[in-house]
Amino acid sequence: MHIDQSILDKVNEWLTPTFDNDTQNQIKEMMTTSPKNLEESFYKNLEFGTGGMRGIMGVGTNRINKYTLGKNTQGISEYLKKSFPGEDLKVVIAYDCRHNSDTLGKVVADVFSANGIKVFLFSEMRPTPELSFALKHLNCHAGIVLTASHNPPEYNGYKVYWQDGGQLVPPQDGEIIEVIERLKYSEINFEANESLIEYISTEVDEAFAESTVANASFNTSASAKAGLKIVYTSLHGTSIKMVPSVLAKAGYTDVNIVPEQAEPNGDFPTVVSPNPEEPEALTMALALAEKLNADIVFGTDPDSDRLGVAVRDTQNNMLLLNGNQTMVIMTHYLLEQWQKAGKINGKQFIGSTIVSTPMMLELASAYNVECKVGLTGFKWIAKFIKDFPELQFIGGGEESFGFMVGDAVRDKDAVGAILLMCEIAAQAKENNSSVYEYLQQMYVDYGFYKEHLISLTKKGIEGANEIKQMMVDLRENPLAEINGQRVIMVEDYQNATAKNLLSGEVETLTVPKSNVLIYYLEDGSKICARPSGTEPKIKFYFSVNCAIESLSDLPEAEKQLDQKIKNIIAEMQLN
Repeated sequence: MHIDQSILDKVNEWLTPTFDNDTQNQIKEMMTTSPKNLEESFYKNLEFGTGGMRGIMGVGTNRINKYTLGKNTQGISEYLKKSFPGEDLKVVIAYDCRHNSDTLGKVVADVFSANGIKVFLFSEMRPTPELSFALKHLNCHAGIVLTASHNPPEYNGYKVYWQDGGQLVPPQDGEIIEVIERLKYSEINFEANESLIEYISTEVDEAFAESTVANASFNTSASAKAGLKIVYTSLHGTSIKMVPSVLAKAGYTDVNIVPEQAEPNGDFPTVVSPNPEEPEALTMALALAEKLNADIVFGTDPDSDRLGVAVRDTQNNMLLLNGNQTMVIMTHYLLEQWQKAGKINGKQFIGSTIVSTPMMLELASAYNVECKVGLTGFKWIAKFIKDFPELQFIGGGEESFGFMVGDAVRDKDAVGAILLMCEIAAQAKENNSSVYEYLQQMYVDYGFYKEHLISLTKKGIEGANEIKQMMVDLRENPLAEINGQRVIMVEDYQNATAKNLLSGEVETLTVPKSNVLIYYLEDGSKICARPSGTEPKIKFYFSVNCAIESLSDLPEAEKQLDQKIKNIIAEMQLN
């Protein structure tokens, strides 16, 4: 096959003595046996996306390896020195259960130390939210976690956190990328200064656990905690390091761990995907819940920032909640608790994202707090906390199964969210109610919102081009009517415009630019198209709603909303 000369130039660079013999031999093998794989490995440089940098592990500029991560780290080292002149620089590094995460974590530590920067390196895998906590706890300038979240086993990744404990956001991200791109691979300093690398362990665990219990506990009685039967699975990931101990510290005694999934394993052998967004991932946990007649089920992704939740419905059947539902349940409960404590005075806010349920806006209005809505990714919610120090952050989430309780952790945090959901469930059960009934009453009080997600996977160069073309088509040929409803507004975040199709008025969007399109229909429906920032996917988000007067209206309203979503999907030819 023909390979573009620009790709061959990169390949030839990687065949120089700057790169080790093993790397060169793997490239030579690909040149003779798999030119297609060679092209995929070098056709572009890995980029920072919604949740940092993620990619397939292997050799090449488009792969996760010691050189691509070393170059990132060298660039960040130089940027830190420029940003904090004269300061004794400190960074903290964590890693998850994935293959090579520990060795890649040590490579990153080596490069920082080689550049004279003090490194705190977790001695074993730890949850991503603990890295965010540790950064502030240890008064560091930056933090790195090696993780590919819920991606398949062949992936790994590199997430960068800044002084506030949140992920990189503008302008730092762009400035750092510029520094990284100017570097040559030969400029990476891999020669570790071991005296600058300090291994950390239980002392940070204990501080993180204490902080979590303080932030996510709300006066639940000991008897209510003892009466809640919990099933929990780590899906072979890092949450096993903290969730059981945090629940025990908080007083929950009936915690039943799925034994087959408790052992960390980067192959994730018992699931197709280690993603609690996928119902299949919780199959074993649900089976254990039925066996034990448990009240609630939790599952976390490999780095423990996302959580899946299942609860009993009114027929005593286990029901998987989606991310929008868990988000509004936890947010509403927090708002209730803050109001009861007399802590709401108009100077508080909750956080959400542009692809998440509009129900968050209704909750904010009802409790006289602001709802700040940002782009997809918790780094934007963390940025709100940093940008508005005069406001108190209560909590916030996004539809992709993430939530953040307070501001001690500046990223989605399954550890704290699990404890919060236990508080809600235990108190509801003690009052002869349930999480499910709590949610149903919210639908009566604030409107019945129903969301659905379609995710289309398009791998490789062809897939990337196909996704690009889909977005071009939606922009150049915008839909004027969907399912018999006029499109009244189109928000184009790439062009930073919001166009009212009825009046023709165009407003400027104030959030950072992003490749996202949102259609608003005259009946309140919302449709969003967004290429993933970390996976070879394009995602379509659907939100529909209606008002209901009583709980008895729910079954018929749900049928109607389900049908509306089906009609929209069919008309957009996405099924």
